[in-house]
Amino acid sequence: MSARELAVSFADQRQYVVSESSVYRLLKARDLITSSAFILMKAADRFAQPTTAPNQLWQTDFTYLRVIGWGWFYLSTVLDDFSRYILAWKLCTNMTSSDVAETLAVALRSSGLERVAVRHRPRLLSDNGPSELRSRLHQQHAAATSTPMGQILS
Repeated sequence: MSARELAVSFADQRQYVVSESSVYRLLKARDLITSSAFILMKAADRFAQPTTAPNQLWQTDFTYLRVIGWGWFYLSTVLDDFSRYILAWKLCTNMTSSDVAETLAVALRSSGLERVAVRHRPRLLSDNGPSELRSRLHQQHAAATSTPMGQILS
């Protein structure tokens, strides 16, 4: 059993939650588990060109959530890179480009950037999610505005 499976099993049987990392650390300390068969590559600690103020770079992502008895849900979020503040979020039953576009619209409203003339819109950073979703979002954004909000869509 993996550390994750043990943590879930413990929570189910004992009604007590323990983190997967704690289970792994305990098993590793007692030589009851071997290291992963792969090398974990860590992300860089910093961007090559870090942000210096709010609204320079926004990050968007979908997180999968499985709710027992209800099914899968998807949490769409927009995070300001500098402040680490979640500008907008939306819980969705599907993962579509329109959901991301709606979440971005809420972020624009909540940040106040839609009400003022801005020289430079925030750059948009997104992980390499499904390419069809990414392509549709890029097309929707291009059709909605001539201002290049998402100069980084990678």
